[in-house]
Amino acid sequence: MIKLIENDITVEEYQGLRESVGWRRLSDRQAQAAIDNSLFFIKAIGDRGTPIGMGRIVGDGAVICYIQDLVVSPTVQGMGVGTKLINRLKEFVESLREDNTTMMLCLMCAKGREEFYLKNGFTARPTDNLGPGMITYLM
Repeated sequence: MIKLIENDITVEEYQGLRESVGWRRLSDRQAQAAIDNSLFFIKAIGDRGTPIGMGRIVGDGAVICYIQDLVVSPTVQGMGVGTKLINRLKEFVESLREDNTTMMLCLMCAKGREEFYLKNGFTARPTDNLGPGMITYLM
């Protein structure tokens, strides 16, 4: 049984989940700021009471939100954890949207994860109307 817990994650849990999928370790200060500055955070807890996934929403909460740091531990990938997280993140953003308005929910997916996001209702870019996503790293 997977339990979803909202807006309650420690720096250690956040760092551990990131590291479980091979992402670089943040400074603890960066990790705490990421947690504190998120609009919404969710973690998935497995049968043993340990975190097995997480995701967070960042953005302005009015026009655009982003799914950030969606992580599912490799030991439980393919078991529906990611879809449960995505669905709850979408519900949260939908709760912010004013009636008769449109809210953009965007993300940048890790290489090789495109099918997962397509299956969960996202559109790959570029399209006829949307250009490719872009990024720069500040170091």
